[in-house]
Amino acid sequence: MTWVTSLLVIVVAAVGLLFGFQFYMVRRMQRMRGKPAPELDGRFGRASSRGRALFYFFSPACGACRTMTPVVTDMSRGDDRVFPIDVSRDFDVARRFGVMATPTTILVHKGLIDEVFVGPRNERALRGLMAS
Repeated sequence: MTWVTSLLVIVVAAVGLLFGFQFYMVRRMQRMRGKPAPELDGRFGRASSRGRALFYFFSPACGACRTMTPVVTDMSRGDDRVFPIDVSRDFDVARRFGVMATPTTILVHKGLIDEVFVGPRNERALRGLMAS
């Protein structure tokens, strides 16, 4: 086997692992739908048990989060049911939800996980989640 063939095999294997992990992560998050939201303290717990609550998990190092975080932060100023959560500061909440990647958006309705999105969403989609 030549070095070019070896390099090609390594690249294909790396890309396969990357897509495989991404597929696993998305499937795992989708299986959360309909399950009870984790027990949370304070304002998180009150909001998630009453009606709709939107939990947006982000990381300062996440490129996709940089465009989405200002939108969600603005939404949270006008709505006490929207929670931008920095996973580097509030790791416990992310761990309880089982968040494995950022950005992840979780909609909780009356204590049950209603929707889970991994990856960026536009402002209209986010506002639509809270309106429906």
